[in-house]
Amino acid sequence: MDFNHKLINWYSDKKRDLPWRETSNPYYIWLSEIILQQTQVKQGLPYYNAFITQYPTIFDLANASETSILKLWQGLGYYSRARNLHFTAKHIVNELNGKFPDTYNDLLKLKGVGDYTASAIASIAFNEVAAVVDGNVYRVLSRYFGIETPINSTLGIKEFKSLASTLIDRHQPATYNQAIMEFGAIQCKPKNPDCSVCPFQDSCVALQNQMVDVLPVKLKKTKVTVKYFNFLVFMDPNKKTLFEKRTKKGIWQHLYQFPLIESEKSLTPEEFHLLNFEDYVLKQETLDYSLYNETDIVHKLSHQHLHTKFWIIDVAALPEEAILIKTLTKYPSPVLISEFIDNFSF
Repeated sequence: MDFNHKLINWYSDKKRDLPWRETSNPYYIWLSEIILQQTQVKQGLPYYNAFITQYPTIFDLANASETSILKLWQGLGYYSRARNLHFTAKHIVNELNGKFPDTYNDLLKLKGVGDYTASAIASIAFNEVAAVVDGNVYRVLSRYFGIETPINSTLGIKEFKSLASTLIDRHQPATYNQAIMEFGAIQCKPKNPDCSVCPFQDSCVALQNQMVDVLPVKLKKTKVTVKYFNFLVFMDPNKKTLFEKRTKKGIWQHLYQFPLIESEKSLTPEEFHLLNFEDYVLKQETLDYSLYNETDIVHKLSHQHLHTKFWIIDVAALPEEAILIKTLTKYPSPVLISEFIDNFSF
């Protein structure tokens, strides 16, 4: 039995029961694929269910506010996915009369849709022969064929895409693509896969050559940047505080946070006292502060480690844009901020 048929047979027996596998609706499939970028199924599933409940059609998603979408997305990370989701929904509704593009090439034109996502939607929703290559597929192919080309190199990306395109079952592209991704997710796992029950154990190059732990090969990651964040949690007698929308490009764009001062190192209370707060408070001489966390909270992102302190600052008066503390949870905010809000007794 050849590779793709053996894979499809395994899938028919072992696949997980997931809601987006019960439909060919391109909106649902697109939504699931965007949510599952950089996200495991067990984490993404509740978000998928929440989105299709609140926004059952692409028209509902397009008509929603960005703030409400970001709030529903809160906790998933990589928030540009949510912003692109909203932008693309509006584009399809307003520019394409609500009709989802139905070919790989047209799907690739959508914001937030790359080669993998376009291939997944084209094959699963429209049965186009378009091979998917994601992290799971890289791992399966590199191990089975013993390929040592780095998967995140230009040569590797081309090599694996070409190989995947030759292997896809041209009569069952949707089933095959889902099968190879599922196989990488639950059988050919990144660490400690159980090769004793693998249907490919007799023909897997990595297993035969004891290379399972070293494949796939990946070039070294980008150097991690360390930043020091000081969040200013103002509190006035009217139980109000300041909560700002991040407008600059970069992490957490369009999410809300307490006023932020970045420093070159972790600040002591004495060093913090020397900072200037006149942009935030009406009378700086009334300033009275305490430190919520003496030890930095380290929040790890893909390329940044944020060493964070929350400073609680009691003031006599705040500018008119101050909001009631009890309304903080209505705003979409990064996990780092929302966890503080949940845990701090205002």
